[in-house]
Amino acid sequence: MPSKDQFPLLYHTHHSLHPEDLPLWLELASRCGGQILELGCGTGRVLTPLAEAGHRVYGLDRDAGMLAVLQRFLKPDFKPWVHLLQGDFAAIPLLAHFSLILMPCNTFSTLSQELRYQVLQEVKACLASDGLFAASLPNPERMRRLPRQGEPQIEDVFFHPVDGEPVQVSSRWERRESQLVIIWDYDHLSPDGRVERLSTQVHHSLASSAEYKAEFNAAGLGLIAQYGDYDRSEYSRHSPYLILLAQADDF
Repeated sequence: MPSKDQFPLLYHTHHSLHPEDLPLWLELASRCGGQILELGCGTGRVLTPLAEAGHRVYGLDRDAGMLAVLQRFLKPDFKPWVHLLQGDFAAIPLLAHFSLILMPCNTFSTLSQELRYQVLQEVKACLASDGLFAASLPNPERMRRLPRQGEPQIEDVFFHPVDGEPVQVSSRWERRESQLVIIWDYDHLSPDGRVERLSTQVHHSLASSAEYKAEFNAAGLGLIAQYGDYDRSEYSRHSPYLILLAQADDF
């Protein structure tokens, strides 16, 4: 079995294949101006393009391995624009206020209800007076209609960043009472036929869009837009995503 230490680099290479959400985050950054905070910045798939576009960006993630990969690939010219912190979303270790706080990459729905509320309270405290919070997650209405189990499906193939051999990525799911568990398998294919598999799981809440709205309201954040995809199309139960934009109620 390959080491879990390899996962941040595999994650970075895999998710770099999917830039379809970047235009939305870049547009919001240009519209809001000022400094940006990304919660769950990972290896920098979103943070790095924001910095390269000239924005001052703070990135918070609890995974030291992910942050190390981000540092490794960040070009020296952009390092003055980037401030990285390792820590917990529920206790943002910053006193600054931000024009834009982002939680992209389907992260928000992986948090428990209690943790989501704590995060939203932290977000409100860190928003500038006219600041914007934006989060993307898989459409919960769509996830709730999935069968109980999903057969493995090949999602992507890429070349291993260390030895150049192919890595096949497949996914399957288990729908439980209140969660959808997605199992990702990374199969490192060697020329001699050996397959080394590294697996990871992601647990997404099946809370409804109405429940998310109520959580935002309880934390003092009012929704100003809901999109169903990164092209800003209207949200519906059939949309692939639920993208939420909010501001503090007292703005």
